[in-house]
Amino acid sequence: MATSAIGPGFLTQTTVFTQQLGASFGFVIIVSVVIDIAVQLNVWRVIVVSRKRAQDIANALLPGLGGLISALIVFGGFAFNIGNVAGAGLGLHSLLDLPVVTGALISAAVAIGIFLVKEAGRAMDRFTQIMAFAIIVSILYIAFSSSPPVGEAALRTFVPIELDWIAIITLVGGTVGGYITFSGGHRLLDAGVQGPDAVSKASRSAVMGISVASLVRVVLFLAALGVVTQGLVIDEGNPTGSVFQLAAGQFGYRLFGVVMFAAGVTSIVGSAYTSISFVKSFIKRIRDHESVVIILFILISTTVFVVLGNPVQLLVIAGTLNGFILPVTLTVILFAAYKSRIVGAYKHPLWLTVFGALVVAAMLYMSVATLLNVAM
Repeated sequence: MATSAIGPGFLTQTTVFTQQLGASFGFVIIVSVVIDIAVQLNVWRVIVVSRKRAQDIANALLPGLGGLISALIVFGGFAFNIGNVAGAGLGLHSLLDLPVVTGALISAAVAIGIFLVKEAGRAMDRFTQIMAFAIIVSILYIAFSSSPPVGEAALRTFVPIELDWIAIITLVGGTVGGYITFSGGHRLLDAGVQGPDAVSKASRSAVMGISVASLVRVVLFLAALGVVTQGLVIDEGNPTGSVFQLAAGQFGYRLFGVVMFAAGVTSIVGSAYTSISFVKSFIKRIRDHESVVIILFILISTTVFVVLGNPVQLLVIAGTLNGFILPVTLTVILFAAYKSRIVGAYKHPLWLTVFGALVVAAMLYMSVATLLNVAM
């Protein structure tokens, strides 16, 4: 879940918002972390205790709803996977001076290789752990190199000078929006972690997943803040790469390549795996040949990038849909948590329900406002 969240968009968002808000971005991060944890605890607990994937839970509440949600998730996952392929290609371009298209093809081949392994699930888990470690170590080095004002960042995390609620919603959507909401919960089911006895393990996993993603966010925030407070000019065309280069020269730029490749390729894996997990409930042949279908998903999204480039309009549409997906799917989960035919004798914590309902209201409001702004 963490490495699915830490994609190219995640890195860019963090750098851009740090540039805009300075040390006050720390407040945005801490609020979004609390919301992220509440979302994932609601979703993962219900998925695990019910032994059902999100689409099956939705169909149990309202026949046909699971199919609609699955279609939205798969479309969003496919669109963003094109961006993931592009980001991974950019990473290898920065690291090895390869053409971006060549880097994208290599990255897709690496992702596909994971699903060619007999124990694809274990290989996927191990690969993402290694990549997450590489990301954290690389960004830590840049954070130390940029000498950020840690005291100011700590103060403004709790006493911000500037507030930006749109930034909070954007971070929440980027960390637990779309397919990412369910990537960990569905993986737990496939790993056999399910039933009432597994609820506490699911809760720990959810908190750990958000903690890893948030650690990367915080360290990257500090790295960018160090560059911003020195008055250095960040390149708007490649903000994250610019931060790495300004903080540690050419070596820093190579490290950016490592981070962008790792973030891109793990997001390719997470997006493909989770998207296909939403359709295998409906089609037996997909269940029987899951790895083959995942590989096709990666191949098609890579082909679209190679032929069309990064289709901006497709990504914009997918981003808008993702804004609606989270409130809809979280609402489904909250209702399902109180249906005994779905969760049995499980009692969902009231505070999680209340928090989840507040997140639904906030995300729905911001999504409608964004859609109206686009329409106008």
